[in-house]
Amino acid sequence: MERVIRFLKDWTLPVAIVLGTTLYLVFANVSALDGAARFFDPIFDAIFPFFMAMILFTTFCRVDFHKMRLAWWHWAIVVVQVVLVAINAVVIIVFGLAGNDLVLAEGLLCCVIAPGAAAAPVVTGKLGGNLESMTTYTFVSNFITALMVPVVFPLVDHHVTVPFMESFLKIMSNVCLVLVVPMAAAYVVKHFMPRLHVWITSIRDLSFYMWGISLSIVTGSTVKYIVHAGTTVMFLVVIATISLVVCLLQFAVGRALGRRSGFSIESGQGLGQKNTAFAVWIAYTYLTPLCAVGPGCYIVWQNTINSLEIYRHRKKQQ
Repeated sequence: MERVIRFLKDWTLPVAIVLGTTLYLVFANVSALDGAARFFDPIFDAIFPFFMAMILFTTFCRVDFHKMRLAWWHWAIVVVQVVLVAINAVVIIVFGLAGNDLVLAEGLLCCVIAPGAAAAPVVTGKLGGNLESMTTYTFVSNFITALMVPVVFPLVDHHVTVPFMESFLKIMSNVCLVLVVPMAAAYVVKHFMPRLHVWITSIRDLSFYMWGISLSIVTGSTVKYIVHAGTTVMFLVVIATISLVVCLLQFAVGRALGRRSGFSIESGQGLGQKNTAFAVWIAYTYLTPLCAVGPGCYIVWQNTINSLEIYRHRKKQQ
């Protein structure tokens, strides 16, 4: 039993991915569960943002808000993100991409324009990184993305006609729900409810294991996007392969930049770990459902990397 518990602790994220995939395939292929699938699907969609907010609330309860400040690596990663987005957009416009080539390019665009994951502070904490610095970057990254999406998407896809301010406010409202509200709640609990704060922070890795549950939900949705993509298996393999290359590139570049200032963990997670749920949402909202497969595959790759990082960090501590 101890070995099972140890295995689950070491490989929480892969187990969550496998569990989410298995549950979706079971509910999708067992006709007797059709009613249950239709019942739970909208419930999961509705509660997911609130569940993420709870995960961040438990994480922010550990944050020293007085230590949150902008750092050099924040701006370095922002510049890299903007450059990658610009290169992607220029390629689409200059070469006039269409068909599958456009789907690939726009899928990659979603992977690079997406902000740092809301759960990035959770993983950074597990890796021994600076929780306050990572939390600060999460806010910066979401604001930059909210500015870029309504500017870039109409340029690369002429079907996108959402006004800038409407799109910006819509994205920022999501950011407020998932980031600002849990941070404000954590601040109140930390400064005015000390007993509750002590109880929350005494539960070790609470936010991490809650995130593992949310990852199962996201993975199930990702498998659904892939199954219903309406394209060939070969093209799906191409999308998955390219998203893997982009994922490795962003993690590597982030680590390299952060190493100069002693923030390689934070910088790597900041650029490499993306808010893929947000990336899938913008693909469905502004582009086409098939474009969501790229960031969907990115979910698997980034969490595989996270799992390996956490495993190596645990081994070093032993």
